[in-house]
Amino acid sequence: MVQGVGFRPFIYRTAKLHNLAGLVQNRSDGVRVEVEGPAHRIEAFLSNVLENPPPLARISSVTSGEIACRGEVDFSIIESDALTQADVHISPDIATCGECVKELFDPGDRRYRYPFINCTNCGPRLTIISDVPYDRSRTSMSRFPLCSLCRKEYENPLDRRFHAEPNACPECGPRLQLLQSDGSELPGGDPVTEAVRLLREGMVVAVKGIGGFHLAVNAANGDAVERLRIKKNREEKPFALMVRDIESAGRIALLDDEEKKLLQSPERPILLVRKKPGAVISPAVSPGLTTFGIMLPYTPLHHLLLNKGCEVLVMTSANEIDEPICIGNNEAVKRLSSIADYFLVHNRDILVRCDDSVAVSVMNAPYFFRRSRGYAPAPLLLHRSYPAVLALGAHLKATVCVLRDSHAFLSPHIGDLSTPQARDFLHETVTLMRRIAASEPGVVACDLHPDYYSTRAAFDMEGVELLRVQHHHAHVVSCMADNGITGRVIGLAMDGTGYGEDGTVWGGEFLIADECAFTRAGHIHTFILPGGEAAIREPWRVAMALLREHCGDEAQALASKLALIPDGVDIEFFNEIMRKKVLCPATSSMGRIFDAAAAVLGFRSVVNFEAQAAMEMEAAAESGECGHALSHEVMKGNGAYQLHLAPLIAALAHDRLEGVRIPDLARAFHRTIAEALADVAGRIRIDTGLDRAVLSGGCFQNRILLRDTVECLRKNKFKVFYHRRVPANDGGIALGQAVSAGARKL
Repeated sequence: MVQGVGFRPFIYRTAKLHNLAGLVQNRSDGVRVEVEGPAHRIEAFLSNVLENPPPLARISSVTSGEIACRGEVDFSIIESDALTQADVHISPDIATCGECVKELFDPGDRRYRYPFINCTNCGPRLTIISDVPYDRSRTSMSRFPLCSLCRKEYENPLDRRFHAEPNACPECGPRLQLLQSDGSELPGGDPVTEAVRLLREGMVVAVKGIGGFHLAVNAANGDAVERLRIKKNREEKPFALMVRDIESAGRIALLDDEEKKLLQSPERPILLVRKKPGAVISPAVSPGLTTFGIMLPYTPLHHLLLNKGCEVLVMTSANEIDEPICIGNNEAVKRLSSIADYFLVHNRDILVRCDDSVAVSVMNAPYFFRRSRGYAPAPLLLHRSYPAVLALGAHLKATVCVLRDSHAFLSPHIGDLSTPQARDFLHETVTLMRRIAASEPGVVACDLHPDYYSTRAAFDMEGVELLRVQHHHAHVVSCMADNGITGRVIGLAMDGTGYGEDGTVWGGEFLIADECAFTRAGHIHTFILPGGEAAIREPWRVAMALLREHCGDEAQALASKLALIPDGVDIEFFNEIMRKKVLCPATSSMGRIFDAAAAVLGFRSVVNFEAQAAMEMEAAAESGECGHALSHEVMKGNGAYQLHLAPLIAALAHDRLEGVRIPDLARAFHRTIAEALADVAGRIRIDTGLDRAVLSGGCFQNRILLRDTVECLRKNKFKVFYHRRVPANDGGIALGQAVSAGARKL
């Protein structure tokens, strides 16, 4: 990433510093530099370039060689030709840099308190583009002609705003407005000052950011947080928080050095961190969990709102359930008028929706739950080149991926494809990613599931070759690509739902896989989901099915003692459903195993959002003592190992009735699963000689499970690979689909 990040002016300044002549030019393969001068100065120049590149630059390789001296006396920035310009990679949106923040609060600076201050090292990129190549005329800044002072900065290679396309000031740039819920402008003074007053009073304010709107309330005001929950119809799912600075973050969360580094990084993800006891934050922000999702300000407007306003704000994506984030002023007023009391808007259009990224620190490195703002669409460098492929991802947490040569361009987060708005967003994103990758792939990859909208969209495309990739194979290949490995591996794909080759619901899979193909070497022994999709929302159903499988007639008595079945359930009818297996699809889902364990341990029988029960059990397990592993069984049938986990669920039930502490049982459950996974993987290694284990799927978002599984596998001498650059959940599926399809076409 050496284009669009101030690399050419950096080279210009560095060459001038070392008194060298020559030129710098953008090209399709990166940046070309010619320098002429004494050898020792050239060596010093090259060291300087490699050791102190611009903050947003990412150098993957450097090649150099000698050419004939030309007798140059000056250094120049050479314009790129049209063909080269079309291949410039679009940088992600980047948080306001320290120099701009300093100017923002400097009364003597001409951009004092200007909400759109930026420079080459920061500000919007992706979200303001209408087309490539990336220049001001193809962004939403085209409607704001530069004033003479901004033009001078823009054209001066020694200025840090040289070719900063969003460059502006109060004289020539965008402006804020504060609107009432009906869309009319609120009369009064400075919109920021008024918005701060409203937030202090407990109002819900929709704030227009870089990639979309947030709904903001004072995080310390319990009534305001509860009111937002009611208005947004979001019963218990945690809200994200934005805190004033790293010191404020330390007052509400327990942070280690790696977490502080991530929070202050230019990408500014939402980071899941441990709550600090006694934090003055409404319990309604993150009920039932031991973590907060927090981020630092990443736009000048955020800094202004938090500087003299509330120290911590709830900042949740402004949308209805399963709809994409709002980006337009009129759109926001129309869609959010029943939720927001006021709207803090501006007249710089957002052209590309881009939700916040979400990550956690695992084993001293970032681990993504959502790769979006700050990271997308920066391409992932792959270990080899592939034919051009477009992959449309999964149905949940959807993303789109375009392969071009050795680069994978993974889109920002799209979300669940359940609504017309989300499906329109998918098509918008396909068009966008084709432009960004400068590619029109003739191969399209999709999931096996016939009812996924992304699958149907792939079938509707004309003039392309369609390749379908099984869901869990895509998970494994995604992690392989993430780690730059190829060849056969033992893939552990653990999630909630994926369409299997036999038409059943898979989710606990052990695959012998390479990029092109796989064999199902093992899986969780299948069990039934009484009521079908109802079992996903009501984990007690899964728990009953597993208890009945292992305990037979004793299951009813166990359930009664555990108060497992909610009041009002017709238990005779439910038992009849299970006996006859009516509306009881079979599954091998690890996600449902976690749900069943959480129900048996009393965390919840009904969930309000995906993985809620498992998240609460993970939170409890953090304070538990592991003790010893519980029961599991491994058998082999039909050529595949089958991991029986019904005995584990029954053991949890009996131990709970015997008075074992719930946190200890939750911890023992996680450890047992990890040891069981390593057990099956070990048996497959004996059969195959493979010693590389690849971990993927949404269940590995559970940090305890991930750490324990890695530890158990390494103890058994496996080389273990897990995600680092893309999510383990379905947000990484598109990458796996693209690489698998590309490998098949090699």
